Amino acid sequence: MSTGDWSDMENDAVVASYFSMLSDELSGRAYNKAAQNRLLQERTGRSRGSIEFKLCNVSAAVQGLALPEIRGYKPRFNFQMSLAEAAARWLAQHPEWEQALYRSRPREIAEPQPLFVGIAPTLRNAPPPDELEQMQRVARRFDVVGRDARNRALGYAGEERVYHHERAHLAQHGRSDLVKEVRWVSKEDGDGAGYDIRSFTLEGRERLIEVKTTNGWERTPFHISQNELEVSQERREDWCLFRLYDFARTPRAFELRPPLEAHVSLTATSFLASFTDRTEQ
Repeated sequence: MSTGDWSDMENDAVVASYFSMLSDELSGRAYNKAAQNRLLQERTGRSRGSIEFKLCNVSAAVQGLALPEIRGYKPRFNFQMSLAEAAARWLAQHPEWEQALYRSRPREIAEPQPLFVGIAPTLRNAPPPDELEQMQRVARRFDVVGRDARNRALGYAGEERVYHHERAHLAQHGRSDLVKEVRWVSKEDGDGAGYDIRSFTLEGRERLIEVKTTNGWERTPFHISQNELEVSQERREDWCLFRLYDFARTPRAFELRPPLEAHVSLTATSFLASFTDRTEQ
């Protein structure tokens, strides 16, 4: 029976098995965890218990990579970075998997019901500091923020879901007169407005909604542009950030209202280089 540190080959095998099971779970297909465990025992020479524990480590790693985890494999932290690297390798070799993730959910035929909008993450409901730091370290190492931002299919699907959520919410509360006034601004006019959806409160006041979507957990970091920040400050009473997470499984949400600095830490990740006279600034 093998013991000691897991090799890259062993990590690759357990990660491939994990993503196979995760794909089945998200698609509603039946799969057999015990059978997968036996196959991994044969391939790695590891014990059943060791493989079960490692699969829980993979759950923690994919959470850090802003992906859903398999139910039943509760994330176990303090995993080696080589395991997250194995997961990143698998994703790089299967780029179509993540692009199509949101399609794993059955699409609603009728206009969807409103989303449940819960409580935003706070320091009081934060996980233990060592677990949070490991998730943040994985997120930085593998640029999960940039990956979410570049996944146009994910962003489009998230905006579509919020657009229908706003319409359904207004209709459900007797404001059918406002339903037809809700606009998907980023789709109709393109990016640049500083928000994606123009909706309304039940009292008829404008709601300018910037949508940020991830397949990861609620604390997955996200990009926000300088323009979005400026609009949030200029239209402070009307603007909000609508965060969708766990999107591939059962989309959940929370809202953040300006000033954003009251809720999140804003970190400069890029700078604009321009040919201007520094004395003019």
